[in-house]
Amino acid sequence: MRYRTLGRTGIKVSPYCLGAMMFGALGNPDHDDAVRIIHKALDAGVNFVDTADMYGRGESEEIVGKALRGRRDNVVLATKARLPMGDDPNQQGSSRRWLVRALDDSLRRLGTDHVDLYQIHRPDPETDVEETLSALTDLVRAGKVRAIGASSVPASDIVEAQWAAERRGLERFRTEQPPYSILNRGIEREVLPVCERYGMGTLVWSPLAGGLLTGRYRKGGQNDTHRAGFGFRHLSDEHRLDAVEQLILLAAEAGMPLTHLATAFAISHPGVTSAIIGPRTMAHLDDLLAGSGTVLSDEILDRIDAVVPPGTDVGALDMAYDPPAVQQTALRRRPAGERSAV
Repeated sequence: MRYRTLGRTGIKVSPYCLGAMMFGALGNPDHDDAVRIIHKALDAGVNFVDTADMYGRGESEEIVGKALRGRRDNVVLATKARLPMGDDPNQQGSSRRWLVRALDDSLRRLGTDHVDLYQIHRPDPETDVEETLSALTDLVRAGKVRAIGASSVPASDIVEAQWAAERRGLERFRTEQPPYSILNRGIEREVLPVCERYGMGTLVWSPLAGGLLTGRYRKGGQNDTHRAGFGFRHLSDEHRLDAVEQLILLAAEAGMPLTHLATAFAISHPGVTSAIIGPRTMAHLDDLLAGSGTVLSDEILDRIDAVVPPGTDVGALDMAYDPPAVQQTALRRRPAGERSAV
């Protein structure tokens, strides 16, 4: 396994990051099996593990903690906080009040005294970014966190956070965790270039496009997969399925599984440090590891560009972040009395 530097942190990480979202009730409820999957990934040279407090309401972190006993020092461990962890309205967000408690809870579940990367799971428009950065800075200085990052942040917010950190002498976000796949290339326009400009590492999630790039979802086919049971709309998006059919043919002509084409594509971009793979079973992990040596030629990358042009998205993932300006009707419509030109 070749290793890459995570931005300018000096931390060396594998081009594949093991995502732990599918460990626990959400995916694989067998803790012992999940531990074996983690161990196999580590034995294959994957030294980067990413989880979050809200994955199974802490269950994923507990499984990761079990797996890393005796191996913690050889793993770059990342977790996240921000999304709800209870009914209390203050058990979420990126305020100092919540982040300090959330990290302590995560450290207890993970069985460690520090994490190498602590990330804000989604933007929090209700909290001043300086409040968040100030809290994270104190956690770094307390020795509980080595570096800080964020996930699914628009390019403009990344820049604002960098400026705020410089202005106030605070720790700055060293990483960004955006969605990226052959079907979702929008971050190539601004997010990846901005991350490169500020020396930020990127660990991209969903390189298999939420399951669509496994080859198990076909146009007009009946899908009875584990993911299909969650009712994700992106799995039945006709435009996305049209692109998948073309990519299946491309992969076949290139002599490789679609999964290998997809993951190799994700780590081919110079702005991408690591792609998060999220296996639910040992078979899933075996398939992804088998493709770790795949190199896509310029010809294949050109053909991918012809199917999904650079910087464009084909549809959207259900779990992708939309800013308030898009989500809230009142922020994109003037009052009725102010809509006319006269």
